Amino acid sequence: MLTLAEAELFRPLWSQAILDEVRRNVIAKRKVDPAMFDRTLALMNAAFNGAMVDGWQPIAVGLELPDPDDRHVLAAAIAGGAQAVVTFNLVDFPAKQLEPHNVNAVHPDAFLLD
Repeated sequence: MLTLAEAELFRPLWSQAILDEVRRNVIAKRKVDPAMFDRTLALMNAAFNGAMVDGWQPIAVGLELPDPDDRHVLAAAIAGGAQAVVTFNLVDFPAKQLEPHNVNAVHPDAFLLD
């Protein structure tokens, strides 16, 4: 995905909350060295200037999703002006809740094929 972003085929966006969640899950599930993964995240932020979304917190408060713990993801997408949330977890991002914000949930495979 990041190779495609590097080729400017899309603009990646993330928040610190998203990176924290990714970090926590990758380290727990893949037994990755935390220091090495922190280096990867730092390199991602350095390589993609403007990918870090700030100011999403007030937006998250008013959002409703099946899993309230996912509100930060939609809020970052809205704050960053994203057209899509790319996720394997489509069930927690129903179109009905995303449509008012002009955001779609897209499976990574569909995103890459598009």
